[in-house]
Amino acid sequence: MSGVIVAEHLVRRLTGEVPVTLIDDVSLSIGRGEFVCVMGPSGSGKSSLLYLLGLLDVPSSGRVLLDGEDTSRYQEDELANRRLSKLGFVFQFHFLLAEFTVLDNVLLPMRRLGALDEGAARARGQELLERFGVADQAVKRPSQLSGGQRQRVAIARALANDPLVVLADEPTGNLDSAAALNVRQILRALASELGKTVIAVTHDSGFATAADRRIGLVDGRLHDAA
Repeated sequence: MSGVIVAEHLVRRLTGEVPVTLIDDVSLSIGRGEFVCVMGPSGSGKSSLLYLLGLLDVPSSGRVLLDGEDTSRYQEDELANRRLSKLGFVFQFHFLLAEFTVLDNVLLPMRRLGALDEGAARARGQELLERFGVADQAVKRPSQLSGGQRQRVAIARALANDPLVVLADEPTGNLDSAAALNVRQILRALASELGKTVIAVTHDSGFATAADRRIGLVDGRLHDAA
């Protein structure tokens, strides 16, 4: 298979007195600029699959290829570098740091990667906030923003290092309908206008209508999406 992100026979098992298989022999390929939604019932393994594709977890067997690189060969420091440079993450709960301003939250990934000097990083951060309509909130703390604004800031942070792939775990699960629609439109535009590969886990069939493709998951196995 070819694609920006490829899974080959992924298996994720938790060992213990009662072993649990979270992901069971999943293979898939997702192309550049494709918006894919992973759907399935609660406990189907959607988030587990997303964490494997996002290099946040390591498979028990199988491998993930990112931009043609076999990530199974990487040590933790190399995985961390690829997460920082090639992947962006958006979660249901935005995980913005309360003690930092909105702009400083967006700057965090750039400062960690160190590819830009402070002036260039601040300019990019401000540009991203402008793109998502929250530039006027730059000096505020996250607690001063609405839920929809916080999620737009989280998307700006996910794009800080210009990643190839954006992975979103229930990105609208904590939002009202208007804010959820806005986030859906933003993620759609990341793929169609900016050429980002977007992989989103969702239980919301309305949200999934924006995707190019829907992938169903049941009991850790691929299944036709409803």
